[in-house]
Amino acid sequence: MYTLVIGNKNYSSWSLRPWVLMRALRIDFEERLVPFGEPGSAELFKALSPSARVPCLHDGELRIWDSLAIVEYLAERHAGVWPDEARARAWARSATAEMHSGFQALRNECSMSCGQRVVLRSRSQSLENDLRRLTALWQDGLALFGGPFLASSTFTAVDAFFAPVAFRLQTYGLSLSPICDAYASRLRDLPAMREWYEAALSEPWREAAHEKAVAAGAVSITDLRQV
Repeated sequence: MYTLVIGNKNYSSWSLRPWVLMRALRIDFEERLVPFGEPGSAELFKALSPSARVPCLHDGELRIWDSLAIVEYLAERHAGVWPDEARARAWARSATAEMHSGFQALRNECSMSCGQRVVLRSRSQSLENDLRRLTALWQDGLALFGGPFLASSTFTAVDAFFAPVAFRLQTYGLSLSPICDAYASRLRDLPAMREWYEAALSEPWREAAHEKAVAAGAVSITDLRQV
């Protein structure tokens, strides 16, 4: 059985991507969560992942690190990771790669924190540009392939790569368009996403760097975490 090494569910957007894909596709795995910033965590990350970062998939002695590499590894072994139709698959891979390497303002100004609700002090032009591009990209996929997911009638890797964005939109109260907002809500309503979210609210850990990143541009923060 696979082992998937992840970080805190409240913070780790990169961990969420392969985790939610594997859950949604019913690919069996054992979860190993190493919280950020705890005593011994840095040494554990180094021992468990060649990059000392998460996520990292273990398949026996083999280690696959980086979320996109994990997805492609799984696609070689399991059906349903990418859309079946060639045009949809090409679009999905392109959109996934864009998410993997882009949207820097969204990442930097809206750090993931599932259990908080944040009112931003301001929204930079770079963030506005990212939100416009995100809206165009999602509307494009939903229109081209008929929904209800981005490139297929079923949840695939491209949806998994945008799953953290659905949480970010909720955390920061960001709205795109009615179609896109409905898609984000649909992602958050998936059983695997609800499972992740509920676990994030229950985590006892607080990591200073992530907490500082969330607070940096905030006018106010409501904390829904239970511990």
